[in-house]
Amino acid sequence: MVLLKNLRPPTEGVRHEQAETTAVMDGQKVGCGTLYVAETRLSWFDGSGMGFSLEYPTIGLHAISRDVSAYPQEHLYVMVNGKLGGENEAEMEEKGADDEDDASSNSSSGDDDEEGAITEIRFVPSDKAALETMFSAMCECQALHPDPEDDDSDNDFEGEEYDVEEAGEGGHTHTHTHTISQCVQ
Repeated sequence: MVLLKNLRPPTEGVRHEQAETTAVMDGQKVGCGTLYVAETRLSWFDGSGMGFSLEYPTIGLHAISRDVSAYPQEHLYVMVNGKLGGENEAEMEEKGADDEDDASSNSSSGDDDEEGAITEIRFVPSDKAALETMFSAMCECQALHPDPEDDDSDNDFEGEEYDVEEAGEGGHTHTHTHTISQCVQ
């Protein structure tokens, strides 16, 4: 169960505000509300003032998902390092990967993820044209919070296109072009 907190939306450094955005956390619909992409954190609130906030260092990946076979609507996909829900936000921020491994060791014995538990959040705006703006604002804000453990961030892709056909997959030809939409942290 997702527990929302009575928080106040950010007022400073807001790069993008997207009303009528449905939040889906680990497959469970949280509700429809407003997504705030601010310089200090990513926040979502329903109409009653209940919501959640994510610090950028806890966000491992974000991307635009247009694959309706994986999820029925186009959305902004956010992968958070750690499990959200009943945990206090400050506790999650303070947890290291080792603590997350210990806490999640009972959850799945076949878990091959060395990073520990993750939370998948999908932000589905009613206006699909806003996805690019939402993504760009997140890229800008996340760039303000580089990962101190990532010394080799120069080799990361940022909005580069990768054509499978040009990559020369052993002589096989493919007709799909994939866009890599992960920002440098």
